[in-house]
Amino acid sequence: MFPLAEILGIGTKLIDKLIPDPEAKAKAQLELAQLAQSGELAKMNADLEAYKTEQSNLTDRLKADMASDSWLSKNIRPMTLGAILVGYFTFAMMSAFGHNANESYVSLLGQWGMLIMSFYFGGRTLEKIMEMRKK
Repeated sequence: MFPLAEILGIGTKLIDKLIPDPEAKAKAQLELAQLAQSGELAKMNADLEAYKTEQSNLTDRLKADMASDSWLSKNIRPMTLGAILVGYFTFAMMSAFGHNANESYVSLLGQWGMLIMSFYFGGRTLEKIMEMRKK
């Protein structure tokens, strides 16, 4: 976890560089100080650390799946995504042709689809940012 003083220093430097107006700069610095005093800045830092840990665990899980000799463990997540997309598409087509598709099922499949797609396409975003930051 980053020390609070380091976070405040980074925030102050960003404010100095990004906000040229002295009045707006003072307001932003005051808001940063209020966040630090209320503990909100520490909570944001804790949330960031939790997200990093979650993404790291996710990557470790994917590596373990791919290192496995089991065909099923390597393919269960893509097959799940395919099944949910087929189900969602089926309900969408039923609705398009006037058949009664329960909207709660369609909504649920849509939410699952977004969750699984964010797993595949959004999972490595933080890792890529951290790798670029190290360079």
